[in-house]
Amino acid sequence: MRILAAALILLLALPASAQDMPALFRQGMEALAAADKTKDEDRRDELLDGAIAAFRKMLIADPRLVRVRLELARAFFLKGEDGLAREHFERVLAGKPPAGVALNVQRFLAQIRARKRWSMRVGFALAPDTNLGAGSDDRTIYIEVFGQRLPFTYQGDEPKSGIGIAAWAGGEYQHPLSRTWRLRAGGDVHRREYREREFDRMTVAGHVGPRWLIGRGTEASLLASVRQHWTADEADHRDIGARGELRHRLSRRATGHVTLSRHERRYEERDHLDGPVTDLSLGAGWVASPTIRIDAAVGWGREKPETERYRHERRWMRLGATAALPYGFTVGASGTLRWTGYEGNWFPFTEDGSARSDITRHLRVFAHNRAFTVGGFSPQVSLVREDRTSNAQLHDYERTSGELRFVRLF
Repeated sequence: MRILAAALILLLALPASAQDMPALFRQGMEALAAADKTKDEDRRDELLDGAIAAFRKMLIADPRLVRVRLELARAFFLKGEDGLAREHFERVLAGKPPAGVALNVQRFLAQIRARKRWSMRVGFALAPDTNLGAGSDDRTIYIEVFGQRLPFTYQGDEPKSGIGIAAWAGGEYQHPLSRTWRLRAGGDVHRREYREREFDRMTVAGHVGPRWLIGRGTEASLLASVRQHWTADEADHRDIGARGELRHRLSRRATGHVTLSRHERRYEERDHLDGPVTDLSLGAGWVASPTIRIDAAVGWGREKPETERYRHERRWMRLGATAALPYGFTVGASGTLRWTGYEGNWFPFTEDGSARSDITRHLRVFAHNRAFTVGGFSPQVSLVREDRTSNAQLHDYERTSGELRFVRLF
């Protein structure tokens, strides 16, 4: 058995150009079958890795191969990498497989949902930004004095650019309480650093609460959550509250989700900003084909600090899509439009003392190549353009930023 495993791994390590597609598929299936028979965990993982490598080479060349994607999903399932298995099983359903295959895929998805325990995430990115503090480059503000509009020069800092480093990590464990109930507990940490310390940001968050598997395609969670934010390495504010989540499979290819949260926000020094923060979002994901996924969401939020001027409501909508192309390329884009309306008197930023109103546009494009990997991860390049228009002077801004991050592929 050890000789067979070594031979398979050596064969799969050959360049893709040295093997035709039928040979790759045969080797992948042989490795998958051998992995299913062995009881040695180390050899089993080696064989599954070999199968994954073979199927991956085929999908790099042609991401439309539904049968190959099905076998790749099975390999990930057997290896216990449920997040990746679920992604590919869902793409298989988008390929409109025969009824018997679709039924088996649904069974795999149900098992993934029921056996979920640990989930981990970690990442690192370089993050250049042309406007670190999202500040306006306007230097003049106009104020009406005795019926005349007089210009005054703003003495604040001008927008600064720089290249930062972002890192994040998180995880969650789900403890089974019964066949349909789980106890979720997890946390996240996100850190972003720049040369100018004033732009450094860090957030640490944690949550705990029950998860209810309501039906075959529906689940709900109610989580107590807490977040602590730092600015320039100084504690800035904390949020304590709760979050509710509802997910439902709308069809074989579409899922929907609803999230509602409410937190009490408390600042270390700027206590005039203390108050409740409420957010609601509704979203849906549609696997249009084995190679194309579309996501959409809308949301509403409200912050009600003690000072009336800073109370506001926001509405937003987002649309995004990703596509797997031949030769290993994956490309995608997303756009977000957000409207924010404030209360109270915003003089002198609004000349007549009216309330402030903003519109923010956010566009992101990204690309990576699935053929270039390091330990199962691939560098992803993204470019982000954001701008805000406002009726309040000195609150418009434009910024262009980017990221070079590593993403998990298969």
